[in-house]
Amino acid sequence: MTRTALVVVDLQNDFCTGPVATARYSKDPAHLDAVTTNAARAVDLARDRGTEVVFVRFVGDVEHQGPSWRRRNERGGRAPTCREGTWGARFHKVTPQPGEFVVTKHACFDAFLTSGFEQHLRRRGIEHLVFAGVYADVCVDSTARTAFQKGWHITLLVDCTTSLLQRDEDTARFMADLYGARTTTHDRPDTWCDPLGREDDQCSVRASR
Repeated sequence: MTRTALVVVDLQNDFCTGPVATARYSKDPAHLDAVTTNAARAVDLARDRGTEVVFVRFVGDVEHQGPSWRRRNERGGRAPTCREGTWGARFHKVTPQPGEFVVTKHACFDAFLTSGFEQHLRRRGIEHLVFAGVYADVCVDSTARTAFQKGWHITLLVDCTTSLLQRDEDTARFMADLYGARTTTHDRPDTWCDPLGREDDQCSVRASR
């Protein structure tokens, strides 16, 4: 059996709720609420089935930003998001349990740029990454892209994520076409399990909104 991990990306207040999220996310806030609720449900389902859950969080304090990141923020009038120790950086609707791996990105999109993420996956023998969280076209895609290039199989839970700038269906289609990502929904955990298994409709659910 291929070892699977559910990777929960940036389910944090500044990205999911409150004034910072509302200012950045131009689509229906009810949709953002729905996908974050589904992502939290996916965490519960994964735990119930004994599937490992890995949490990725972001901190954007100025001292962590590279020169290009700072310049972009200055030119766009952007304040740092998810500053360490603030309400905005806290997890939204999920709480890692003791023993579950949590990795912190310091002002970067891709979890593979952080110390320990790849090493943990390899040490645990994980071969298949199932993605939930925000945003699909930013940090989820950045991490999934590197994962694919490094040899991991990819599944995207399309009802557990949403795009910041693109249409949700376009992001899902891009990841499916470019990375061979399977797309399914959180309430069908049987389709998360084995990316080397049957190539049938049960394991290739394409969702459109």
